[in-house]
Amino acid sequence: MTGADVAFWICGPLMVAGTLGLVFLRKAVYSLLCAVFAMLNLAALYFALGAEFLGVVQIIVYTGAILMLFLFVLMLVGVDIPDSVVETLRGQKLLAILTAVGLVALIILGIGGALNAPIVGVDAANAANGGNLESLAALVFGRYVFVFELTSALLITAALGAMVLAHQRRVTPKPGQAELAAERMQAYARTGAHPGPLPNSGVLALHNSIATPALLPDGSVSDASVSDTLAIRGVIVDAPAMSQATAQTFRAIERVVEEEEL
Repeated sequence: MTGADVAFWICGPLMVAGTLGLVFLRKAVYSLLCAVFAMLNLAALYFALGAEFLGVVQIIVYTGAILMLFLFVLMLVGVDIPDSVVETLRGQKLLAILTAVGLVALIILGIGGALNAPIVGVDAANAANGGNLESLAALVFGRYVFVFELTSALLITAALGAMVLAHQRRVTPKPGQAELAAERMQAYARTGAHPGPLPNSGVLALHNSIATPALLPDGSVSDASVSDTLAIRGVIVDAPAMSQATAQTFRAIERVVEEEEL
C-alpha cells in the first residue's frame, strides 16, 4: 500500500462526510462549511497524487476565495428567511428524482472502477517536463490552448451577458441637479418635507457613532438623524439624557450672559 492509498482511504470518507453534510444540513452556513471541509480533503488528495499545483489552486482559489466569499455573503445577507416549498416549475420533482438516480448510478460505477483499478498518479507526466507546474503549463498552453482560450471567451461572454441582463434600462432621462432641487422644493410646498439634507448622526464631540442622535439648535433630539432600524433595536444612545445635558449647558450659558449684562 502506497502513500496515495493511505491518503485516499483517510481523505475519501472525510470527503463523503462533508458532501453529505452539504446536502442534508438545513442551515446554509453549515452546508457551506461542509463544502469547505470536502474541498480541503480534495486538495490533500491532489498533493498525494503528485499534483501540487492543483492542490494549491484548490486551497487558494476555490476554498480560500470563492467559498469564503459565499460564506461572507450569507453572513451579510442573512439566512433566517424560510425556504419556499411551493413548486414553481412543472415536473421539477420528477426531473430531480431522475437526476438523483443517474447521479447515484454514476457514483457507483465510478467507485467500482476505482476499486478495480490501481491508483495512478501523475509522476510520469511530471517527469516529462520537469515538474507538475511545467507539465500543466505545457498542456494548457500547448495541446489544449484552443480549448483553454475558448473557455475564457465563453466565461467573458457569460459575464457580459449577465451585466447586460441585470442592467436596468431607463425609459426617462436621468434627472440632474436642478431638477432634483426643484422636486425637493415642490415637495416642501406640498407636504412640508424638509428640502435640505438630514442631520448627521454622531455629531457630538464626545460621541462619533451612527447610534448617537444629532441635537437641534434648541437642544432637542432630531429623530431623523438616526436609523429607524437602530431605534427599533433600542441600541441608540440615550437621547433624553443627552438633551437634558445640553439643556443644562444652555441654561448655564444663559446665566453667565445675564450676569455679564447686569
